Amino acid sequence: MTTLTAESGTPSPTPMRQLLIDSGYVLIGLPLALIGFILTIVTVTLGAGMAITVIGLPIMAGGLLVARGLADLERRRLPAVLRTPQLRPAYRKSRENGGLWSRVFAPILDVQSWLDFAHALVKLPISAVSFLITVVWWAGAAGGVTYWMWDWALPHEPDSTDLPELLGLSDTSGSRIATYTVLGIFFATTLPLVVRGAALLSAATGRALLTGMAQFQTRISTLEGQRRAAVSAEAHALRRLERDIHDGPQQRLVRLAMDLGRAQQQLETDPTAAKATLGEALTHTVDTLNELRALSRGIAPPVLADRGLPSALAALAGRSTVPVELAVDRDLGRLDPAVENAAYFVAAEALANVNKHSNASEAWLTVAHAAGRLGISVLDNGAGGAHVAKGHGLAGLADRVQAAGGTLRIDSPMGGPTELRVDLPC
Repeated sequence: MTTLTAESGTPSPTPMRQLLIDSGYVLIGLPLALIGFILTIVTVTLGAGMAITVIGLPIMAGGLLVARGLADLERRRLPAVLRTPQLRPAYRKSRENGGLWSRVFAPILDVQSWLDFAHALVKLPISAVSFLITVVWWAGAAGGVTYWMWDWALPHEPDSTDLPELLGLSDTSGSRIATYTVLGIFFATTLPLVVRGAALLSAATGRALLTGMAQFQTRISTLEGQRRAAVSAEAHALRRLERDIHDGPQQRLVRLAMDLGRAQQQLETDPTAAKATLGEALTHTVDTLNELRALSRGIAPPVLADRGLPSALAALAGRSTVPVELAVDRDLGRLDPAVENAAYFVAAEALANVNKHSNASEAWLTVAHAAGRLGISVLDNGAGGAHVAKGHGLAGLADRVQAAGGTLRIDSPMGGPTELRVDLPC
């Protein structure tokens, strides 16, 4: 299987597993935040205070590197809570053969290093609040639900006032058990929501300071990749169009010009032969027009603009030499023209390869639309072995899908079957 774009989504854990993940994140986060605060504040402030001397700058750089290491540890812990991929920004690197001072100034002049330091400072109070909330709710849930088991072991002095008395209840074992059990049930019921909120409160700081720049850099890289893919796809389409015109209509037009020239010479000497030659020229003219129409349908068929993707795909399936079973969502309406063009190109290219290379006897084209995504599947019972590498008939398809921000997967073992799956945002 060939995957061109990695899937970023991860399956959601069960509520109990997420509760344990969030609780572990918060409980471990406080000691890590305390260690990070002490190490970074001491080294960075000491280095800043001694910056006027030579030794101060390496100490400051060391403190920032410590903050970077703790930030990397936090980035490893964030995906389980935020359910997002792990991201790490690109740090400033020292110049090659730059020497000691180049390595010293690299973290000092790096913006993300100072964001890591800021995270180490603000993480401690936020982690303390999250830790306190989590411990209180866990203790309230565990203690309240199990209070009936150990009420007898607690001392109850006559002059002491318990919570049931403050609520106007009698000071009996039954009222105490009932009151604390109800409170325990309340804490246990709200425990997943409260702990989840505490974990998100603590993780939000890391997301803002530790992965914000990485998300920005990733977005830029994605856009640059889509731009390069779009340029490559257009170049491939132009080369293919040029080749098709050269191999088809252009050769027929050359033959047509030669036939017309021969007919012109035959008009005076052999009118019968000239008539036959003109008949051949007319046949070549019709064939040329048909080839030009076929090329125009491959670029942007009029039915796609006039009646939408379902009708265009139906016409495409009808022209296939391999029987195609078409299934399109009934609720699929008009989409963005760029999405419709990309989807049509995918289906046309996939079916063209089925007709030319698969040796299949049947194919299935399925289009589904849900949650802002358009899924396209082309399945055939052919010989398999399809690949997106150049020379395998699918070159340019991957670039077109990537340029549209989609994903492409091909599952084509030798011997078949072959399934091409494309997911496009719409």
